[in-house]
Amino acid sequence: MKNGTSKHVLVAGGAGFLGSHLCDALLSEGAHVTVLDNFQTGRKQNIRHLEREPRFDVIDSDIIKPLPTRLRSKRLKVDQVFNLACAASPPHYQADPEHTMLTSVVGTHNLLTFAEATGARFFLASTSEIYGDPEVHPQTESYWGNVNPTGPRACYDEGKRAAETLTFDFDRAGRADVRVARIFNTYGPRMRADDGRVVSNYICQALAGEEITVYGDGSQTRSFCYVSDLVDGFLRLMAYDGPFPGAVNLGNPVELTVGDLAEKVLAMTGSSSRVVTRPLPVDDPRRRRPDISLAKKLLGWSPRTALDTGLGATIAWFSDEQANDGTLPRKIPAVGGTISAGQV
Repeated sequence: MKNGTSKHVLVAGGAGFLGSHLCDALLSEGAHVTVLDNFQTGRKQNIRHLEREPRFDVIDSDIIKPLPTRLRSKRLKVDQVFNLACAASPPHYQADPEHTMLTSVVGTHNLLTFAEATGARFFLASTSEIYGDPEVHPQTESYWGNVNPTGPRACYDEGKRAAETLTFDFDRAGRADVRVARIFNTYGPRMRADDGRVVSNYICQALAGEEITVYGDGSQTRSFCYVSDLVDGFLRLMAYDGPFPGAVNLGNPVELTVGDLAEKVLAMTGSSSRVVTRPLPVDDPRRRRPDISLAKKLLGWSPRTALDTGLGATIAWFSDEQANDGTLPRKIPAVGGTISAGQV
């Protein structure tokens, strides 16, 4: 609530995996939420449960185009703008690399200009991919990264780096009040089965009894943050009113090899799938772990959901989804850990 009235929040990419969970959290706080999404990778079923909520509305539009007239109306007052609008998994962002780059550059510029015009605070969902295949471990916000600017991942990596540049230029010019989160690997319910991310790949393959595909020798590492923890970090960073922090890492600092993750998913699903290896994709990072000291200091934030708990909720969700799709008989695996209200 703001001065006794509900704040109005624009969430670009609000029908996506992260965006839909953010919408849930904002609405639970009493906000009015407008989603702007082109549904390229976002899904209407992610926000279907919100259709009858009077404080929620959806605009089907692409942020690389001029923003819809109803948003540019001088009568519309928006307090916060969250920019989560970009395909985030390699198969999706590489499918149309030009659009991916334009989404990060042109789309971010459009939303920054909108925030400037309305006086809204602006939030950029950046990524750990700006660090590339890091030569510094763990990654701190002061590290400039090791990115291949011409490789197949560059449309996303360099797009997000450019989006950060635009965002900080607007801040330095006094044109917008900005916050930037560098997001590390995140997982949870509403991930797409076809997004190519390691958690969804392993779970879907295990539930279907298919081979578990490990790229490389399985020794590369990732750090996995459960979606509700990440959204909590979003809200804390957007609400932060102290001295400008620059970009802030948000992720889980617990590091795990992708090979160990495969074995954990197999054990938790009770699957008899066998693990097979495939060549490592071009420019795939060998190690990835955030240093979250800044988030702890400024925001009092750190992840709370244990990996087994989060994986259990995610496995159960995918199992239910596949049962509803008719691709598998209904089977909710027995998993360890408990899930408290608000974590899923």
